[in-house]
Amino acid sequence: MNNNNFQKKFIDLVKYFSDKNIVIKSSLPNNELLYGISSLENANTNQISFFKNTKLTNSLTKTKAKACFIKNEFVNLLPKTCSPIIVDNPYLCFAYTTNFFYPKRKTTGKISINSSIHNNASISNNVEIGNYVTISDNCKISKNVIIENNVIIDKNVTIGENSFIGNNCVLSNTIIGKNCEIKSGSIIGGSGFGFTPEEKISIEHIGNVIIGNNVKIGSNCTIDRASIDSTIIEDNVRLDNLIQIAHGVKISMNSIIAAQVGIAGSTTIGSNCIIGGQAGISGHLKIGNNVKIAAKSGVTKDIKDNMTIAGFPAIDIRKWKKNIIKLNNN
Repeated sequence: MNNNNFQKKFIDLVKYFSDKNIVIKSSLPNNELLYGISSLENANTNQISFFKNTKLTNSLTKTKAKACFIKNEFVNLLPKTCSPIIVDNPYLCFAYTTNFFYPKRKTTGKISINSSIHNNASISNNVEIGNYVTISDNCKISKNVIIENNVIIDKNVTIGENSFIGNNCVLSNTIIGKNCEIKSGSIIGGSGFGFTPEEKISIEHIGNVIIGNNVKIGSNCTIDRASIDSTIIEDNVRLDNLIQIAHGVKISMNSIIAAQVGIAGSTTIGSNCIIGGQAGISGHLKIGNNVKIAAKSGVTKDIKDNMTIAGFPAIDIRKWKKNIIKLNNN
């Protein structure tokens, strides 16, 4: 079924990609109407799809999509009813197209009468604040921020412009940059887990959390503030749901972490790292740049730049695969 809310002209899509310096080639008429994007299997005759994996060749040959983002080398596999949109990176174009058809909602600028805002809090223009939100002393909310329902913003929190805070989040002692997204149920800036091992004397965590620009944090994540300095999440980091980041951790720019990862205190994750789901990383370690850590790995020592590791304890993935083969042959 077509949804007129998602109806776009092809020429508008071309302009959208042109603004991002992406060249697309297609014979589709400029005024051709498109109604969103879907998978090869489920796209209808008015939708766009994309082809990025040769494992989906059978689906490609049978797709009912009106058009398909595709590399030039695979165009001959398309059915005649599907127009190729030739691009260098179909998956990137797919990602951008989802944002083209389904842009994030903009702030209404409305502040619920059921919210509680401290007199010393600073609220900029065009901020949306939902029901039963609490904003405490010494907080600064920048323009175009959306704060959904039941959010608690404790003292000393700054939220940069165009950021989004989902339902039921709790923030304290945290600085959040521009264009960030924190999904429902996440707790950021809470006290860390620290005490003397024998006497069990708790260590008061008096630091904070600093989150850079364009950071995405999934649902039900916890990021503890540092004991003295800062827990740091740099620009363009992506965190999946259900991640625990302990006090004093630093995650460097452009890193991606999948669900249920736990990172113990004072560990540094380098730039452009990818960490698979349910991996565990011990405290006080240094993980280099461009490191890949397989799912369910246990990292117990420093990792050099550009390594791919797996297993417990985590080792070079080539050695790990050899060990698995030996184990299976026994």
